[in-house]
Amino acid sequence: MKRGVIAGVVAGVLIILSSLLFYLPYFESIGMKQNTNLFYFLLGTGILVILFPFVVNSITQTRVEREKDEMFLEFSRSLVETVESGTPISKGIINMKNKSFGSLSPHIQKLANQIELGIPVKDALEVFAYDTKSRTIMRAITLIREAEKTGGNISTILESVAASVSEIEKLRAERRAAISAIVVEGYIIFFVFIIIIIVMQLQIIPMAAEIANLGSQGSDLPGSPGVGFGQGGKGEAIDPTKFSAAFLSLLVAQGLFAGLIIGKLSEGNIKAGIKHSFILVGMAILISIGASVILGK
Repeated sequence: MKRGVIAGVVAGVLIILSSLLFYLPYFESIGMKQNTNLFYFLLGTGILVILFPFVVNSITQTRVEREKDEMFLEFSRSLVETVESGTPISKGIINMKNKSFGSLSPHIQKLANQIELGIPVKDALEVFAYDTKSRTIMRAITLIREAEKTGGNISTILESVAASVSEIEKLRAERRAAISAIVVEGYIIFFVFIIIIIVMQLQIIPMAAEIANLGSQGSDLPGSPGVGFGQGGKGEAIDPTKFSAAFLSLLVAQGLFAGLIIGKLSEGNIKAGIKHSFILVGMAILISIGASVILGK
């Protein structure tokens, strides 16, 4: 992952440096044509390339956390069956350390090794929960430890924990299914929003500026009242390109917060919205500036 981050940062920096060829006055003096739209396009692309490895890392961590919760459910069920057969919980954990539980396997192996070294089960379970960094597993282990202190039947406790974790995963799956349509709608609405902004930026604003500039020119003629839609009402020409940065900032802000909200609704975690924010902001930058570069406005 470190190599991917380094490669992404280096590639992004190179793209950003190349964008300066189309912006700095020095390069214009040696024959390079200044192109502000192309500069912003390359600058935005470079920033996205730099952020891409970090977004991928965040997505991977979210996927691993979800897999740990699912595998903990399988681990709990297997442990219940082992304890119900009369095997002590410590021996049952040791017997399962070589079974495959996906991304949870290294933590289970560490748990079993600690028990083999003589560390009390409750202490080893606490370390296990802390290492996984999963709130679901932490709550489950806390429940097991507290119930064990009160002298409850360990088999019944484990079965109850497994049922609780299963219900949590079921509710999460139902929420993702129910919210999936809203997520799609969010993407469609944002795409329509981009189209509206592009039409305003490339068609409506230039047209209005042209009309205003014609009116301001007419106001300069003797005996002509004119329209006078200049900057500050002084009859100065309006430059529609000055609106580009404002429109782009609006799209980026909308994409950033819309993505975080989509992640919160679909996954119950703002961190899960980072990937949605990255996609939406990337769409906004590439489509908006790309349209300006292609259409030459």
